[in-house]
Amino acid sequence: MLVSEFDYELPEELIAQYPADKRDFSKMLVINPDDNSIKHAHFYDIVDEIDNDCVLILNNTKVIPARLFGTKDTGAKIEVFLLKETNTPKNWEVLIKPSKRVKIGTIITISNELQVKVLSELEDAGKWLVELIYDGDLYHILDRVGNVPLPPYIERKMSSDELKALDYDRYQTVYAKNEGSVAAPTAGLHFTSEILEKLKAKGVEIGYVTLNVGLGTFRPVKCDDVLEHKMDSETYEISKETADLINNAKAQGKKIVAVGTTTVRTLESAYKEFGCIKECKSASTLFIYPPYEFKVIDKLITNFHLPKSTLLMLVSALAGKDFIFNAYKTAIENKYRFYSYGDCMFIKGKVCN
Repeated sequence: MLVSEFDYELPEELIAQYPADKRDFSKMLVINPDDNSIKHAHFYDIVDEIDNDCVLILNNTKVIPARLFGTKDTGAKIEVFLLKETNTPKNWEVLIKPSKRVKIGTIITISNELQVKVLSELEDAGKWLVELIYDGDLYHILDRVGNVPLPPYIERKMSSDELKALDYDRYQTVYAKNEGSVAAPTAGLHFTSEILEKLKAKGVEIGYVTLNVGLGTFRPVKCDDVLEHKMDSETYEISKETADLINNAKAQGKKIVAVGTTTVRTLESAYKEFGCIKECKSASTLFIYPPYEFKVIDKLITNFHLPKSTLLMLVSALAGKDFIFNAYKTAIENKYRFYSYGDCMFIKGKVCN
């Protein structure tokens, strides 16, 4: 299977540069592989679309201000992008730009509260190991000196204080809890507290998992053959409460609705590793592409994904590649907004591979 089979043309003006005025006013394409139906809605209609015999599972990871701008002692400007903390305290895997300006031992000053010491270049192309030098609570410091790690396709010529405040609020789900992600689980950005309460009142049970979104989710596929791509490891956690909720739902024949591809990968990774859903802390390198037999999830709320991305391959495995590409064509024709701040789709079923 070739990566080029997952390519499509998207007009540049459909790449969302700003969030919708209200979270739940985004457009939503509702698609069903069972009957190949496609209909147009808004996200606030999700309350009607999810049946009360469903269980909704969301990723409650919290985005950290992972983008840091600093200088060397020579005055050279350096960008450090935090990826994930290692098992050694204060040591992180990062991206450095421009990397040619640093060497082992280089100190990058972010602020009077935070410095970055370069320890080594990792074998994984483009990554570096660094030590963060600080006193106190790192996440409190990052809130003061870090920047929201918006994707590169959000290209704004100016980043005013107002825009920073907007992104700080809107590039985070309303239920974000556990810090550690360097990108938002964007399908969850459409939810409001009111929507969640309406679903609960309807009888929909809700549970949470945590997958800290890292490079594995958004790293581009650079090989020609799908099978040659390797996913970066991303840590995840499932509580006993959520495991019991899912297992009881499955035993009762209820459907599992995943919010976002990160939730899908969390649940399917756990099943692959343990043969069931149970309380656990682990890491996912699972790469889902057609054909794939989903063991846990039945339905999916997801945004529109980049061409030739692992996320597009995942949704193609769930709903069928031809059907997904037909849905994307429909979305483009109807001027849906794409990617992180864009509109979404609700996939109401899955194909049988």
